Amino acid sequence: MSRDNEPVKGQWYENIDDEETFRVLSVDEDAELIEIEYLDGEIDELDIEEWHELDLELIDEPEGWSEDEDEDDEDEEELDEDDEDDDWDDEDEEDDWEDDDGDDGRER
Repeated sequence: MSRDNEPVKGQWYENIDDEETFRVLSVDEDAELIEIEYLDGEIDELDIEEWHELDLELIDEPEGWSEDEDEDDEDEEELDEDDEDDDWDDEDEEDDWEDDDGDDGRER
């Protein structure tokens, strides 16, 4: 039933039967699996046989959708993780100043 649309990473499709819009996130040719993301953010996986049974139409990226938004979210998560790492490093540096007798090396 497919219109011979091969899965292409980053391409948007509409499933005509279900009136669902999604984009292809990845295509694993060895495992014959296609990872897709619906407009609501839900991630799903289809095998190549399921893909070819779908009545798909190529479409443009939906209005209001931006890959940059996804990348911004990932960047924020990375920044949060970096902040946690920095706090840990600060504690380690304080410990490094103390020697075995508990003296931090500062004059009193």
